[in-house]
Amino acid sequence: MVNSTRVSYFTLAAYFSTGTFRYVFFMIMLLYILIVCANVLLIVVICLNRSLHEPMCIFLCSLFVNELYGSTGLFLFLLAQILSDIHTVSTSFCFMQVFCGYTYVIVQFCNLTVMSYDRYLAICFPLQYNTRMTSNKVAMLIALTWLFPVTEVVVMISLSAPLQLCGNIIDKVYCDNYIVKLACYDTTVNNIYGIVYTFILLFGVVTVILYTYINILKICFSGSKQTRQKALRTCTPHIASLLNFCLGGCFETIQNRFDMNSVPNMLRIFLSLYWLTCQPLFNPVLYGLQISKIRSLCKRLVFGKM
Repeated sequence: MVNSTRVSYFTLAAYFSTGTFRYVFFMIMLLYILIVCANVLLIVVICLNRSLHEPMCIFLCSLFVNELYGSTGLFLFLLAQILSDIHTVSTSFCFMQVFCGYTYVIVQFCNLTVMSYDRYLAICFPLQYNTRMTSNKVAMLIALTWLFPVTEVVVMISLSAPLQLCGNIIDKVYCDNYIVKLACYDTTVNNIYGIVYTFILLFGVVTVILYTYINILKICFSGSKQTRQKALRTCTPHIASLLNFCLGGCFETIQNRFDMNSVPNMLRIFLSLYWLTCQPLFNPVLYGLQISKIRSLCKRLVFGKM
């Protein structure tokens, strides 16, 4: 008979091999302050300026709010764990971090998908853009961007939380649904649900993004030089953000699916944290520098000329 018990806490095993580098990690984690400042600055600029109250900027604001949400759910926890000599976390707090991490990732993908649809309408249907992308439609898209991930993750956690576990050691520096691997009994339902919601998410994201960018490319090749320049200017930040996030997602997927014991622990930790630490700073810097209207208003706000 398999020995199982109701686990009250989890041990994060990846910290034990950090040794003297933990204070270096602490300094690196201070970039959280920079992430907060960059994202809050852009949110304030968008909210205070009526000239930026357009669909693209509202979707950007949703993106920056998600960056704050995701980085806060991870960074504060990491800072506390790095400074602690005992790397344990209560079961309830661990599931709360699983909720924050997964909702952040799915909201990010949904946000980027909605933004690609917005760029598709702006470039392919410029004359009908205002009638197609109404304020009600913007509100509905943002609501779906957040409600769909929350619902998915709540169901996932409701399936994972009741599992009887045969261990409490998570070989990471933060909590994720690795908990399912510790289950003593059959997890077929969890695995099927994971495959189904992953397929639905990826199929929806890939289909919309491919469709929108194929049509944008058609317009670029058949349109004028001015049209191509506009498409390039507005789509470059989105493509860069999407590729960077997918790259981080690939790192995490590889770690979850393959045996990484031969990889140095420092590198494993870096790859595991890449998409949760780099993206929240990458997006505000990218969009803040690339979009001239936002860039100029940020300068005015920072230097007190607003």
